[in-house]
Amino acid sequence: MKVWMSHGDQLSKLPPGFRSIAHTKTAPFAAVDKESERIWGIQFHPEVTHTPEGKQILKNFVAGICEASAKWTMSSFIEQEIERIKKVVGPTAQVIGAVSGGVDSSVAAVLMSRAIGDRFHAILVDNGVMRLNECSEVKATLDSKLGINLTVKDSAELFLGRLKGVKDPEQKRKIIGNTFIEVFEAEAARIEAEIEQQGKGHIEFLLQGTLYPDVIESVSYKGPSATIKTHHNVGGLLANMKLKLVEPLRELFKDEVRQLGTLLDMDEDLIWRQPFPGPGIAIRILGEVTPEQVTIARHADFIYIEEIKKAGLYRKISQ
Repeated sequence: MKVWMSHGDQLSKLPPGFRSIAHTKTAPFAAVDKESERIWGIQFHPEVTHTPEGKQILKNFVAGICEASAKWTMSSFIEQEIERIKKVVGPTAQVIGAVSGGVDSSVAAVLMSRAIGDRFHAILVDNGVMRLNECSEVKATLDSKLGINLTVKDSAELFLGRLKGVKDPEQKRKIIGNTFIEVFEAEAARIEAEIEQQGKGHIEFLLQGTLYPDVIESVSYKGPSATIKTHHNVGGLLANMKLKLVEPLRELFKDEVRQLGTLLDMDEDLIWRQPFPGPGIAIRILGEVTPEQVTIARHADFIYIEEIKKAGLYRKISQ
């Protein structure tokens, strides 16, 4: 069976009473069980597309072993989550959230907007290194079509100015990440001042499009297991803003979020948009980031994506 193994973690010894039921060339205990106590464990990721039989494995465990009934539906999730958001946020509190044009932040934004309307303030920061026409397309979809209260902050000149002369990819990431936080905080402060002036309460919550794999990969449980990676949606971001988090997608996987977007009548282009790194085009440029290099990289990316779509491969490729 083809599976996607965990990053570097290795079980060195079986606990008493357990046996190995699957192995790889380098991992003798890829899956284990203690059938007498109905305990099973796996070392690999069943939730990713790189594990073709992953859904069946999860189904066997949930429905076959745990004997859970399959009554949950995505339609019921929408209703339940909107009601939960209303209760958590309350009747007067305001919420802010960053949207990037990706499916996760967009679906989260639509849910929040359906729950509390214009008390949700979405912010799209144009960092100057996004895909070709991405900001205008996102604005047209979220603002004009879906009615989300969206602010687009054009900070391209600021970002490109700070990236001038920088060639190291990691330094680019840090500059873009820190500048994003700075711009987002400033825009949030401006919105907060307007809200207070109008006597409409205060910003008390921050919306994030955290998914379940983000949580799994960012938490180190008991023992020496290393955190795989720290996601921008889990901790660290805007820590000094003292806002309470709202994460409506925290228990969903990517394919479920796409299904959710379809039920929310979102455009298919947005639902199926390929993931894009936060530092954007800047990371794809080898060397210094200049307006000319950004233009070349943007058009190359656009042509590449168009060709993949023409070949019917766009939805078959994952990152």
